[in-house]
Amino acid sequence: MKTLKLKISPESPEMDKIKQAAEYIKSGKLVAFPTETVYGLGANALDPYAVKKIYIAKGRPEDNPLIVHVSSLEMAQSLVVENIDAFEIAHRLWPGPVTLIFHKSSVVPSIVTAMMQTVGLRFPAHPIAIKLIESSGVPIAAPSANLSGKPSPTEEWHVVEDLDSRVECIIQGGKTLFGLESTIIDMTRKKPRLLRPGPVSPERLKELLPDLVVSEAARARAKYDGPALSPGMKYRHYSPDVELILVEGNPFDSFKKIKEIALQSNRKTAILCSKETEMLYGKGFEKIVLGSREDLYIVATNLFSTLRELPGKGFDLLISEAFPEKGIGLAIMNRLRKAAWKVINTD
Repeated sequence: MKTLKLKISPESPEMDKIKQAAEYIKSGKLVAFPTETVYGLGANALDPYAVKKIYIAKGRPEDNPLIVHVSSLEMAQSLVVENIDAFEIAHRLWPGPVTLIFHKSSVVPSIVTAMMQTVGLRFPAHPIAIKLIESSGVPIAAPSANLSGKPSPTEEWHVVEDLDSRVECIIQGGKTLFGLESTIIDMTRKKPRLLRPGPVSPERLKELLPDLVVSEAARARAKYDGPALSPGMKYRHYSPDVELILVEGNPFDSFKKIKEIALQSNRKTAILCSKETEMLYGKGFEKIVLGSREDLYIVATNLFSTLRELPGKGFDLLISEAFPEKGIGLAIMNRLRKAAWKVINTD
């Protein structure tokens, strides 16, 4: 399959190219496109045959539901049973990097929701994504535009690396803003439940949803064996092509353990650390600074691209320190725990 690549400016999207990609969506083909979180792999959410192609292209298990992207509250309303207008969070955080789970209406094919009666909706804030949905005239089902299990794509070349010749069209729209997938909240329960942490922190969410419950799945401290109520819950995700060890626990003991593992390894090893802790490891270690612990949004932005790029630079073992689970730090630790081949706790 030959993949059409369309270079589109996120600041001023060229509508002729947007309409070209929209025709692909309308005809049942796949289009990879940028959002403010990560790149998505999109198909007409109302066409089960098109949606099936997403699972095939990614190698994604069909019991892992997809998020449906919309370009208005009216489009969202057509897909769910609840009255969207009654949910303040939809008015306050859409468009934006938040997915809300509702009971689906009959128009949503079961393949989109992994046979469940709920569907995750997101109104993205990226100009290209919004115009693509508007021009297509249909909601777009879209997981991350990567091969299943690999780090999510935050730059256009990540998508090309994974999906060139596997999908019909790739929109190349530059680097994404947040670098982590959306926050997911289940709104179908008596108390709203955070299923996947993301760019919008639990602290901010609790300002709008005081009774928000942070699920154990959101912390990813243990393997989740229940049904996949949302993407990212059930399966190992975000893993680089080489072994990643995450070391948690008491900071002093963790630094000692990381150095011990690196010294004993006979492989080319990189330590993923923060700006503040880089010097603690001393000389003789290859250190990759993800960002400052005082600005975890930068750490989040750099995480997936680092996990994807380091194996190509010859590293065959990655060791990461832990980050504070405050704000977006909860999302960072969720992704690191799911990406790690092994988690060591020094407590």
